[in-house]
This record gives sequence, structure tokens and C-alpha cells, in this order.
Amino acid sequence: MSLPGREPVDLLVRAGWVVPVVPRGVVLRDHAVAVRDGRIVGLAPSAEAGGIWDAAAVCELGGHALIPGLVNSHGHAPMSLLRGVADDLPLKLWLEEHVWPLENRLMGPEFVRAGARLAMAEMICGGTTCFADMYFFPDVVAECAEEAGMRAQLCGPLLDFPSVWAADAEDYLRKARELCARYADHPRLRIAFGPHAPYTASDPLLAAAAREAEALGAPIHMHVHETAAEVEDAIRETGRRPLTRLRELGLIGPRFQCVHATQLLDEEIAMLAEAGSSVVHCPESNLKLASGACRVADLLAAGVNVALGTDGAASNNDLDLFGEMRSAALLGKLVAEDASALPAPAVLEMATINGARALGIDAETGSIEAGKWADLAAVDLGRFNTLPMYDACSQLVYAAQSSQVSHVWCAGRPLLTEGQLLTLDGAAIGESARHWAEQARPGT
Repeated sequence: MSLPGREPVDLLVRAGWVVPVVPRGVVLRDHAVAVRDGRIVGLAPSAEAGGIWDAAAVCELGGHALIPGLVNSHGHAPMSLLRGVADDLPLKLWLEEHVWPLENRLMGPEFVRAGARLAMAEMICGGTTCFADMYFFPDVVAECAEEAGMRAQLCGPLLDFPSVWAADAEDYLRKARELCARYADHPRLRIAFGPHAPYTASDPLLAAAAREAEALGAPIHMHVHETAAEVEDAIRETGRRPLTRLRELGLIGPRFQCVHATQLLDEEIAMLAEAGSSVVHCPESNLKLASGACRVADLLAAGVNVALGTDGAASNNDLDLFGEMRSAALLGKLVAEDASALPAPAVLEMATINGARALGIDAETGSIEAGKWADLAAVDLGRFNTLPMYDACSQLVYAAQSSQVSHVWCAGRPLLTEGQLLTLDGAAIGESARHWAEQARPGT
């Protein structure tokens, strides 16, 4: 029973710093966040919170920053099992001579399940509560996300060639439709249409994906303009740059998620801005594969929503959005030749509210605001590398490490407490990863 004059809530989190992200750059010192039925009820100074809310549980995090759960807007979760198998190679060679052959040998529901669990454990421990994934057997990844308690956008992959997931283009489309229907009312899971890339999807398949996505109100998530070679090959073969072709086929619009985008002309930036499309920036994967650099400052200046993704652990080699934020900020300044480009608050937005906006769920998550789901992460800022404290946003982007995340909640449910996973079996995940590493070795 609640005390007179106080509103009952399930949880009250008191933090040294609350960084709501919206409005930009605001940092609330010694504040508390109240949660009921999985949603944020309100924020108040910690000294006043006890007089407002009667909490069933209180979490005291005086030396921590409380931030929205991070949003990893592009990845291939099961590829965590391929971390480090083919390093230091360019994209085409990496894919065609190493990754795809190995996937063909190992691929199946159990490989996907083991890799997805490994990825989700890593993401939760790093403060990520929501991720966008593109891989085979998305139904299995969805089951793992439900088990882990995470929020996710899962692509129904679309390709012109057969795989263990689908026999042909129509089979891929049918399975994507079925997934959309299955998860239409799920509170945490969403389905997107996922053409792999312009060079692996024909005009008929892309046009069909555009029609299906429009009819269902579903997003389209796609690697586009990832390398200069991709663009050059497209011009030679079709006489058009890939984005022009996609626009003509009806894919470019407000639900389009353009992943990588390292090769953009001014007119293409204007096209994406006018269409209301989002770009998902994956700086560390692009750097490692020498794919190119996204013109993030120019995109933001044009009004394009830019989110942040890690890509898969096979080409990153981690799923650490804190490292990704730092890389995005530093690379963005270099590309723009401007030290003031991509300030820390803007980069934190890319990893939170911009990611939610790209996935079409910014009304539900991505910032600490009353009415939104309580997707939260607490970061211990008392470590040597984040002392002394002058600016919480600066410390989070330029100095903090994912290992400093101590607590994570998704829809108010604790996923990580004092650094301990609550919804996944870490020991079993580690043993499974070692098993699959043995299967991946040549001659196995």
C-alpha cells in the first residue's frame, strides 16, 4: 500500500547524473527516474523524489550516469561466432573467399541461436537495449531476443540466390511477410524487409520489397554505397548509381534505413533528406574493411537522421557502442576537417534517439522521457578513465568504456545488475562459443 500523498511506482533509480538525451546536451545532477509498469513515470531531483513517489524498489547509483539504453542500428548478431576468422582483408575478398564459404558450412538454426545469444550477452553488458539485425533465420534471433528481454528490429533477408533460409526470391518474400504477421503486435520486436545490397538483389525483387513494405508499413534495411567499388560496378553494369536505382524502384522513403553510405554525392544527401530516410553509420567496420568514410556532418547539416551501428563482430570486431561513439566522433571531425563537428551530445543522440527514430520507435524509446519505455543503462563514472567530472556527455562519448556499464533495464525489466547478466546464462554462452569455434576450424 502506498503512503498518503505519494504515487506508487515499481522502481526509483537515483543517479549522480541523468542524461535524458532529449533535450540535447541536458545533464540533470542528482536526479531520480521513476518507473511503473515498465514505463517512465517522471524525473525529479533525488532530494524531492521520495516525497513524490512511493517506490517498491530503489536503486542507488550516486556515482553513475543514467542514460537511455543504447540502440545498435545495424548488425549481424549470429556472426559473433565468426569474430576474428578473417581479419585484415578488403570487403569483397573477406565476404566471397572467407565469410560466405564458412557460413555455408556452418549455417543452421543452432549456429544462429548460439551466435545470437553471444551477441546479446555482449550488447547487454555494454548498455545496449535495442538492436537491428540482418541475418538468416530471423525467427531464431527473435526467439533469442524474447528470451534476453531485448528490443529488436529483425530483417527478413532478401536475396536473389538460394540459401538455407529460403529457396528463391518469392520464398524470401513469403517468409518476411509471415514474420511481419507473427510479430505485428509484439511490444519489443519489429520486422523489416532486408534486401542485402544492390548487387545481391535484382530489380524485380527490390520492387516487390518496396511494395510489400509499403503495404505493411514495414521498414526497409539495406547495405547501400558501402564501397567505391560497389558504386563503380553499378555504374558500369546499369548506368546508374545504386541510390538512383533504388529511388526509381520505390525504396527510398521515410522508412528506408541506408546502412554504411560511405560514398555519397551532395545530390544524394539531398535526396535522402527530402525523402526522410535514415543513414546508419558503422564507422569501425568501415575503417577496418577500408570501405570509406560516411559524410556524417554533411548529412546532419542537411537534416538527415543518422544512427549508429556496429555491424557484425566478424568485421568490427566487437559490439561496443561506446567505442563506436568515440570512433564516430573522431572520424566525423577528420572527414569534415572541423574539430567542432559531431560534438559529444550529437553523437550520443546517434546511439540513442536517432537510432530509435531510424527504427520508427522514437515515440517509445531512445530518451528518458515520461511515457516512454524504461530502457535504461547506468554507467559507473567513478573509474580513473572518467575522472575528474566536468561534462557527463563528454565523458560518455570520449572516455567511458562499455565495461563501466553496471545496470541495464529494458521496459523496466532488469537485464544486468552489478555487471551480472540476469536473463541469459553467461557460462553456457561461453561454452557454446568455444564449441562453435572448434567447428569452424579447417578440417573439422
